[in-house]
Amino acid sequence: MKLLLAEDQAMVRGALAALLNLEPGYQVTEAANGEQALALLKQQTFDLLLTDIEMPSLSGIELAQYVQKNLPTLKVVIITTFGRAGYIKRALDAGVSGFLLKDAPIEQLSAALKQVLTGKRVIDGELVLQALGEQDPLSDKERRALRLAAEGKSTAEIAAAIYVAEGTARNYLSEAISKLHAANRIDAARIARQKGWL
Repeated sequence: MKLLLAEDQAMVRGALAALLNLEPGYQVTEAANGEQALALLKQQTFDLLLTDIEMPSLSGIELAQYVQKNLPTLKVVIITTFGRAGYIKRALDAGVSGFLLKDAPIEQLSAALKQVLTGKRVIDGELVLQALGEQDPLSDKERRALRLAAEGKSTAEIAAAIYVAEGTARNYLSEAISKLHAANRIDAARIARQKGWL
């Protein structure tokens, strides 16, 4: 099985790849971030994408959204340290086949990947119940603008990164601040991150 592993923490990525390579039949390709994973997805064919959520510039959920649109037969499994409700809901909406926490034993991960390849969905039941709770009020553009603001980007830099006019970027940020009842863009990003919406 050709597996693409996208994880920005080098030690975690190395350990996961080493463990998966010990399993018979796995051929693991590593990507250090979402952009690298996207480039590999455009160049090669994989059976499964195993991705972290929180990565700089392109998140695991954004990768899953790309796969859903462009590579609908590719299975996606999210592996994360965060069981936040917002993440789970967005991951499910992006059509992921699995949502697992990083503290699960490797046998559980391997078993889950095998189930996913047979067409099953593997998501922790408690996490699903959490996901049904709160609704994410942010639009994709607002989310991207907030994430860039949290990285310290100026309004002009945000506008350039998401291909909109500066005034439009400012509107996205003020909408997000208003929806989250935040004091400013940094506070809004903090709230959104805690809820798993960023």
